[in-house]
Amino acid sequence: MGKLSGKRVIVIGGSSGIGLCTVRALLEQGSQVVIASRTSERLERAASELHGQVETAQVDVQDRGSVAALFERFAPFDHLVNSATGGPRASGPFLQMDLDGFVGSFQKLWGYVHSVHLAAPHMQATGSIVLVGGALSRKCRPGMSAHSTVGNAVEGFCRAVAPEIAPLRINVVAPGLINTPMFEPMGAGRHDFFSQATSEHVIPRVGQPEEIADGILFLLQNEFITGTTLDIDGGSLLP
Repeated sequence: MGKLSGKRVIVIGGSSGIGLCTVRALLEQGSQVVIASRTSERLERAASELHGQVETAQVDVQDRGSVAALFERFAPFDHLVNSATGGPRASGPFLQMDLDGFVGSFQKLWGYVHSVHLAAPHMQATGSIVLVGGALSRKCRPGMSAHSTVGNAVEGFCRAVAPEIAPLRINVVAPGLINTPMFEPMGAGRHDFFSQATSEHVIPRVGQPEEIADGILFLLQNEFITGTTLDIDGGSLLP
């Protein structure tokens, strides 16, 4: 078996999308997985889909007491993956944007800060943390300034704390445009949106959450990488 066999991994935001695909990949590697999410209904649905192979816990990443209780309950553990958005994120032209919405977008960063700060004391020294950022941090489309600014902050936070939490490792995976449930409200129109949005990418298609999960597992297993960002974006960052 591989390096993740028998390891206890907590996946915050693991009840849907990239997080849920990561949980499935970890189970295939023989990991002991805990899914944490804010929504009990999503937790129940995910546990049912996975035939009870996981433990579940409800958590609010903006509530430090809730986050601390999660890690205390499942300590000690080996790895942490956090893909939780922390709440709604604002979009639209910057000069017309509600600044409260812009500020609120940083709930994602604060959720990551809470989880890293409170998880580290309960983790094995050989463990690692992966945060899910986004390619918008370095190639921002008009109207996405809040997303981009938060993404930059997440990557900077990772580089800043990596030396301080060593020998624990911490990295960011930065997905491009990925076909996740957040696009389901678009209905059939999302396929046209994906085609148009990726038409000029080096790999001209939308990414799949399983492809991001593969990158997350790489970062968890590679013991010679920390404080860096792994881009999985179909070449969207290239000129």
